[in-house]
Amino acid sequence: MSQQVWAAQALESFDAVVSATEGFRSRAGQRLMAQQVARTFSSATLGKVDEESGEAAPTRSIAVIQAGTGVGKSLAYCAPAIALALSRGTRVLISTATVALQEQLVNKDLPALAAMLPQPFKFALAKGRGRYVCKLKLDRLAGTGEAEEEGEDDLFAEEEAAARAKRPRHETEARIQFYSTMAQTLSKGAWDGDRDSLDTPPEPEVWSPVAAEGASCTGKHCPAFSQCTYYDKRKELVGAQVIVANHDLLLSSLGARVLPELDNCLLVLDEAHHLPATALDQFACSMDLSRITWIERLASRGLRIGALLEVEEIADIPKHSAQLRQTLQDLARIVMDVYGAQLKSQPSAWGPARVRVPRGELPEPLIAPLGLLAASAEGFLDALRAISKALRAEMRDKPDEAKRLSTLYAQIGMLAPRLEELHATAQLLLQDSPEGAVPAAKWFTLEVDGDFIVVKAHASPILPGTTLRNHLWSAVRGAVLTSATLTSCGHFDFFLREAGLHGDEATTTLEVPSPFNYAAQGTLIAAETRADPKNAVQFTTEMVDALLHDIARVEYGALVLFTSREQMRQAVDALPTAMRSVVLVQNALPRTQLLRRHRERVENGEPSVIFGMQSFGEGLDLPGRLCESVFITKLPFAPPDDPVGEARAEWLRAVGRDPFSELVVPATAIRLAQWVGRAIRTEEDMAHVYCYDKRLTRTSYGQRLLKGLPPFALEQRAPL
Repeated sequence: MSQQVWAAQALESFDAVVSATEGFRSRAGQRLMAQQVARTFSSATLGKVDEESGEAAPTRSIAVIQAGTGVGKSLAYCAPAIALALSRGTRVLISTATVALQEQLVNKDLPALAAMLPQPFKFALAKGRGRYVCKLKLDRLAGTGEAEEEGEDDLFAEEEAAARAKRPRHETEARIQFYSTMAQTLSKGAWDGDRDSLDTPPEPEVWSPVAAEGASCTGKHCPAFSQCTYYDKRKELVGAQVIVANHDLLLSSLGARVLPELDNCLLVLDEAHHLPATALDQFACSMDLSRITWIERLASRGLRIGALLEVEEIADIPKHSAQLRQTLQDLARIVMDVYGAQLKSQPSAWGPARVRVPRGELPEPLIAPLGLLAASAEGFLDALRAISKALRAEMRDKPDEAKRLSTLYAQIGMLAPRLEELHATAQLLLQDSPEGAVPAAKWFTLEVDGDFIVVKAHASPILPGTTLRNHLWSAVRGAVLTSATLTSCGHFDFFLREAGLHGDEATTTLEVPSPFNYAAQGTLIAAETRADPKNAVQFTTEMVDALLHDIARVEYGALVLFTSREQMRQAVDALPTAMRSVVLVQNALPRTQLLRRHRERVENGEPSVIFGMQSFGEGLDLPGRLCESVFITKLPFAPPDDPVGEARAEWLRAVGRDPFSELVVPATAIRLAQWVGRAIRTEEDMAHVYCYDKRLTRTSYGQRLLKGLPPFALEQRAPL
């Protein structure tokens, strides 16, 4: 079948779904997006290509589509992509950034689509292994609330062990009861083993000891394999034509065969504006230079298990272990010699003290120890790989001893990732950048944990685009990236650079405007202050006065977005008594409870104002009266002390470029557009957006920011 026929049939499927949906209005922008999706996915070459035998090089096809709020982008990509996948005998992989969108797709959009498309298809949700319980761990912990035997299951980091030692008896008993109840509910089939399906998902410190982990999992050799939730879910993925994952899982599982092969599936990246930041997080690394007793435990286990299996490679483990411990101690001392004064002078109230290495050029005293560290870690890892290989062979040959062997495998696997992270961090810290090349960001932190001083080393790439180009786009054949905010200041260039697609000949862009009449539905009020926003103390005082004046007139729902916790705290402290009952503050209640209370108040005809920060500025859907006003207290510039951002700005200046214009303003434009996007959610909404930062209208970069916002009616208000 030709590309044109595939594309035409996919668009026909989309049209048929729209026609069959009761009360659904046809939207020109939505159909335009569906057409682009069909064209993109029909032209990509999928599967293995043997160029040596004369086959043409595979065609890559990538579309970057900005679809404004109200376009209906989920249907615009799902219907044509699924129709095409079924025609081509392949699969669709949809990756999102938030759990909310994953749940919407799996629980609402895809079931509705499956009921309307003529050809049946199955869909499944893919989550990271750590979202599921490990039955072996749960069974071991259900009896005691902790590990049964120190020698068998001492699988916790020192910091966690210290917390356990301080835990009151009643709390330990509560843990025992919690794990026992969990185990009973799982065995009765009343719970599926998914953390997110528990009535009240546990805190990370409670969940972590029972979470499934790749490093300690023996897969089909595990005695609990037939009852394993994670592998049951994996089986669902095998039979599904549509898989919904997230950006973290997509990037962390590259090459791991957890998700469909990227050269043989249709990839949709929704909420794609998050992809660059996710890439930086995925490829950053760090190591603890102070808490190092785990090395001795890992060495002891490696020697004991390796001796049982007669693994020759264990002979050098004592040498590698001793070298690692000594070198980490040396590194911690050198870091304090070089940077101690700077680290100790920073106030501890703001989290760990931090000092960044200028230009990524490490001081000479650190280079030799880091080289020694990397070499010792590599030698130690080689020995562990030999032990793991021998264990897997033993499991294969002696299935009746699977439980004992799985336990041995877990003992090494729980600590081996720390060694791998240590090796990766040392290598990235040692990465030398030739003149003109892009350096890695490198920094050290210091924090006090009780009586203990903890020194850590960190490293990260600074250009997400390069990382994505090397690790993701080199494998992808057909992809659609979409979001309501992919342009910045009216252009795609910034996102394309960040995402690694700038200059990629396979990439096309499309901007689909929102169907909303923003000029008639919304007003942007530029409410100026006398104080310069750069003068935080005076500005915040004046801004809070203006904010309180404005929110006193809120009749129904409103959202106030702050750029710092301190700013929000001052606003909360300034609330008059009568207004305190109207305001709901982020983190004072769990998010779902807070939003439920907000809806209840508005439905009862009462005013309700949410005070929130960055996470409330995106993905929050409060249509109609639930959000008739959005108040933006200050332009949402990124924190100035982010070490990766600092390193990148430093590099841009070094090569004669302007980081503020090239990096800061475009990133702020996308964030601001997201915040403003909370105001108008449907074609019937009417809303006001207030911004108290006069830089929006008084500066040249403010004019650039305005170009990236919906075309609201603009009102300028002088200081009150």
